[in-house]
Amino acid sequence: MNSASPVRNTKVMNRFDLTSRLIAKLRNEEAVIGGIGNTNFDLWAAGHRPQNFYMLGSMGLAFPIALGVALAQPDRRVFALEGDGSLLMQLGSLTTIATLAPKNLTMVVMDNGIYQITGAQPTPAASVADIVAIAVASGLTNSSWAADEEDFERLIEEALFATGPVLIGARIDDKPGNGTTRRDPVQIRERFMHGMGVREPL
Repeated sequence: MNSASPVRNTKVMNRFDLTSRLIAKLRNEEAVIGGIGNTNFDLWAAGHRPQNFYMLGSMGLAFPIALGVALAQPDRRVFALEGDGSLLMQLGSLTTIATLAPKNLTMVVMDNGIYQITGAQPTPAASVADIVAIAVASGLTNSSWAADEEDFERLIEEALFATGPVLIGARIDDKPGNGTTRRDPVQIRERFMHGMGVREPL
């Protein structure tokens, strides 16, 4: 990869810190879909909300699930948090999202270049793949790397008022997630459906 590539000129940040900054920006019961493993561990730890959906064992499906929520509830802002390894398993979702072009969907890719939860094996993003460049080539023209924490917050604020899908790439360190999501799929589903206003609370 060319050393001048934007991905190499971004600060390495912390996933939990970025997730906390994102949650602090939310004001209108926005939905947040957390990908498997550390991504949703940090989402849980950053502030549990009924509008959060915590994925268990479904690697690569945070963006497709978020797309479904965004299409079903077009008046609600939807954020999806995904790791680079998980996204690389489902790159086709980017072209689908670009084609359908939901106005209310923002995708955040936490890129540390490793499959962290399974043993820190390197992903292609560690050396040859630029996630944001792939997104742009897939038709998601409003895609960019966050240069640092301040830039990340700026991009999130802009996404809250965007009129098309947004993808934000963030380079992160290899720190483990904070805590562990309570692994109760039925409870996760029911609380999220209540948070979306389509199911009465248990």
